[in-house]
Amino acid sequence: MSLLDWKTYRTALLGRIGDLGKLSPDSVGGYLMASGAGAKTGHLDEKTRQLISLAVAVTTRCDGCISVHSQKAVQNGATKDEIAEALGVAIAMNAGAALVYSARALDAVDNAA
Repeated sequence: MSLLDWKTYRTALLGRIGDLGKLSPDSVGGYLMASGAGAKTGHLDEKTRQLISLAVAVTTRCDGCISVHSQKAVQNGATKDEIAEALGVAIAMNAGAALVYSARALDAVDNAA
């Protein structure tokens, strides 16, 4: 059982982004330029870029990003095991961020008086 109809969601989302591009072409164009910039260096292959993108999508809680980058990761040869490992990194990063911000919260409590 799927949590979401990802194909339908992705199609609808990309359609709405297309609508936004007609209303604000520079905004969408700027995003497209930034998102393609890393590929121009050629230091990482597309599968690796998509695995990173998918992990970041999880940490930023972006369903649209998850939808697009999961599809692209699979299309570029990422296995389910590789995706799971990338997602494990995302989980660790979120836990690490919570740990750091917990220390900051304690510091704030100590200095609340």
